[in-house]
Amino acid sequence: MQAILALLLGIAVVSAAPPERWVNDYDQNLHYECKSHQSISLIYSVHDNKCEDRVWDFSCQNTFDNPGSCYWTGYVNDFDQEFTFICQFGSVLSGMDSYHDNRKEDRRWRFLCCNGETAVQSNCRWSGYVNDFDNYLRWDAPPNYHLVGAHSYHDDKKEDRRWNYYSCEKN
Repeated sequence: MQAILALLLGIAVVSAAPPERWVNDYDQNLHYECKSHQSISLIYSVHDNKCEDRVWDFSCQNTFDNPGSCYWTGYVNDFDQEFTFICQFGSVLSGMDSYHDNRKEDRRWRFLCCNGETAVQSNCRWSGYVNDFDNYLRWDAPPNYHLVGAHSYHDDKKEDRRWNYYSCEKN
């Protein structure tokens, strides 16, 4: 009944409300890090056609009881280039960092990978693409899975990226 009433009144019904805060602003740098014993468990993003950029938000989940070492990668892509990135064997993806170029209307990306007492390397799987160009993006870690990698490609006509995430279970 609420959905019919909302439709009649012209009110959009949204299943999951977007975050009230974003990690970045359009056309600005993005930097996000989970705590050292955590991995990214939720990624949410919205694209703006005027800015030809995305704002991003993340959540984390506990992954290790005893965190090990962490490292930031260099940039894994050039502007307008496809990339596939997976953390070193057994590590999880615990942070993301990027900057936007208004001429290229794209971002370069680097990642924070961390390890702990137990390797995250079992039953790994790709999510499939979690967004279409110019649309919202949402990825949730499957139950008992942890983010370990990402794949993305850019379209110069749409000036946006599609994303696919790689996750594994702990041994």
